[in-house]
Amino acid sequence: MEKVIVICGPTASGKTGLSIELAKKVNGEIVSCDSMQIYQEMNIGTAKPTQEERQGVEHYLLDFISPEERYSVADYKKDAKKAIQEIIKKRKTPIVVGGTGLYIDSLIYEIEYPNIEFDKQYRKQLESRVQEEGLMKLYEEAEKIDALAIRKISPNDEKRILRILEIYHATGKTKTEQEIESRKNPPEYDYQVYALAWEREILYERINKRVDKMIEQGLIEEVKGILTRHKEFPTAMQGLGYKEVVEFLEGNVTREEMIEKIKMETRRYAKRQMTWFRKNKQIIWLDGQADVETNIDMILKNIR
Repeated sequence: MEKVIVICGPTASGKTGLSIELAKKVNGEIVSCDSMQIYQEMNIGTAKPTQEERQGVEHYLLDFISPEERYSVADYKKDAKKAIQEIIKKRKTPIVVGGTGLYIDSLIYEIEYPNIEFDKQYRKQLESRVQEEGLMKLYEEAEKIDALAIRKISPNDEKRILRILEIYHATGKTKTEQEIESRKNPPEYDYQVYALAWEREILYERINKRVDKMIEQGLIEEVKGILTRHKEFPTAMQGLGYKEVVEFLEGNVTREEMIEKIKMETRRYAKRQMTWFRKNKQIIWLDGQADVETNIDMILKNIR
């Protein structure tokens, strides 16, 4: 069985730098596992690695979906499997890298997510209700439908709250029921899963600095440009950093409030990511504060 290396962990934990250096050592290519870096034009707010940062290492599943399009976990699994196969055919090592736990689980547990035909009218009704009644009302409804799924979601995560309601509306089954039913097949590859762990306060400081850097690099201008060029954003503008900038541009918050909200929501997201990954007993934990070479040596010893 072919080996596939997986490097996961919370946002701002150093996954990109580690994976690129590892790829150079093992003749590897990288399959992104990030639900926001798939979108074109969304570069700064998603911390998408630049061409310079990639150092010539081939990356897959970056920058290939329009912000106007929907993209599901089922789509990701299909595309990621295709990328992994392509890398193996080149006799190179696939390295799956990212922090989207649902995407990672779809691969390593072979979860089959059905492609559900969603009701656009129902989605518009939900979005109208968010405006009229508040997101917390829909969060409470989703909790009654699927308490297990809602535990993994922030009360501010509109995209995933609506997803729980839409799945139930479309199928009559909860998201959790579908996931349990879909774990039928053994993994196609030998997934070697690693995650970067950090002391919470140090990670939070890294997140705060990253947000400041994004603002300096032009996140506000990036969002303005996207809003000018596109009409609809079924998922993209719900991304961390983007929805807060939209609030600022609409005059609902000050610049300072926007920046603090992005930092706070990103720290909360990192906490949820750590909770998600800690449940995975397959993960080998690396010390985020160790130097890159130390962590690469640990990975190489395990692989051998």
